[in-house]
Amino acid sequence: MKLNELTAHEALAAFKAKTTTPKALLETVKNAINRTEKKVNAFAHLDEIPYNSKEDAKAPIPIAIKDNICIKDYPTTCASHILKNFKPLYDATVISKLRESGANFLGHSNMDEFAFGSSTETSHFGPTKNPWNLDCVPGGSSGGSAAAVAANETIWALGSDTGGSIRQPASFCGVVGLKPTYGLVSRYGLIAFASSLDQIGPFTKDVEDCALLLNLIAGHDEYDSTSAKIEIPDYTKSLINDAKGLKIAIPKEYFIEGISPDVKASVDEAIALLKKKGATFTEISMPHTEYAVATYYILATAEASSNLARFDGIQYGLRSLPKEQRKTSLIDLYEETRNQGFGQEAKRRIMLGTYSLSAGYYDAYYLRAQKVRTLIKKDFDDAFKQFDAIITPTSPTTAFKIGEKTSNPLSMYLSDIYTISANLAGIPAVSIPCGFSKDNLPIGLQIMTKPFDEQMLFRTAYSYEQNTDWHKKRVNL
Repeated sequence: MKLNELTAHEALAAFKAKTTTPKALLETVKNAINRTEKKVNAFAHLDEIPYNSKEDAKAPIPIAIKDNICIKDYPTTCASHILKNFKPLYDATVISKLRESGANFLGHSNMDEFAFGSSTETSHFGPTKNPWNLDCVPGGSSGGSAAAVAANETIWALGSDTGGSIRQPASFCGVVGLKPTYGLVSRYGLIAFASSLDQIGPFTKDVEDCALLLNLIAGHDEYDSTSAKIEIPDYTKSLINDAKGLKIAIPKEYFIEGISPDVKASVDEAIALLKKKGATFTEISMPHTEYAVATYYILATAEASSNLARFDGIQYGLRSLPKEQRKTSLIDLYEETRNQGFGQEAKRRIMLGTYSLSAGYYDAYYLRAQKVRTLIKKDFDDAFKQFDAIITPTSPTTAFKIGEKTSNPLSMYLSDIYTISANLAGIPAVSIPCGFSKDNLPIGLQIMTKPFDEQMLFRTAYSYEQNTDWHKKRVNL
């Protein structure tokens, strides 16, 4: 196996055995990027960030960072023209933590503009392609991070998840993707989409790496007012290959018409395997699931409209004035900058959010959506009184073709139908590989647990993964 195909824990073992070095691993990864990046377009910015030569480094592993997580003095643009050439003056907290661990940053991975999308097609830098089939999308909005891990252009990566933006691309690209509990990982330095939903999380090649990377980035942060003050365990100690006694729920609302037969078959096989290993399964109803997509797109666009108001041509990035006017007002500057700087999907979401927050519509839409969000959270609270975990498909389908859904926003929004609820409830959720379709595209299994019970999440995921070989599959580009 080539060095760039190693997992992080395999690389760390190789460093300890002195069969390779962090510098050799980094060079191998960079060579892989040079060979394959033109095909995949996984990166928005490949930065020459100085080699981290920190002594006693815990994890001197190459890592890709989604283009909405600030790295001091390096372009961080959210894959948007409006943040052209923007370089933050500070590191995000997760970046500071990774620097301490000895991480080597490869640059910023591609994404849907401002994380608005489910396919990484709305990027100003062009679409990322799925390494398993270059005609297909990698998912989104963190598609660049998922594709980079799948294509062995990095060992692991960070993304952000607002409504499934880590888990859905992890499913499409055949890697592990975790959305931690809201508040477990600091959002300081994450350029906000929807502040009550966003969460930074890992993309890795297997569950052990996922636990390792969460160990490095989790923890309370005084710079983030939503950061939870809880003790952080060693998540690698939860990697127990033992499903005996696990009580798992299967919500019937996630197995409805529209799910791909290949996806259903793979998830059914995963359930059968865990049953064989001693887990018990019960079908339950989560009655408010059908309202999740509508609730999410009201709340998320409302928060996006508020958060993106700061991008006006004054403080950050692009500044554009109408060419045909000799004298221009401040309003002209705002309008032209935002017209030139934002893509179509960003404009759509700003308009939707502004509408639902406007006078006369706030109670009818935004306030009602917040009430339904509470009901969705109650469905999960009730389930976790009886069950250790909930298992569902990550996505109703495998990766779709590039361009297939761009003309139909509603169809694109429904791509996240199985992942949105976890963000609304603030609970942890992971997608792990559980099979391939007949046309050789990866399929993901989603596992959810109660808030701050990532230990149970890892135990369940590891118990499945260690009895399959899906996570060992590698793309040949």
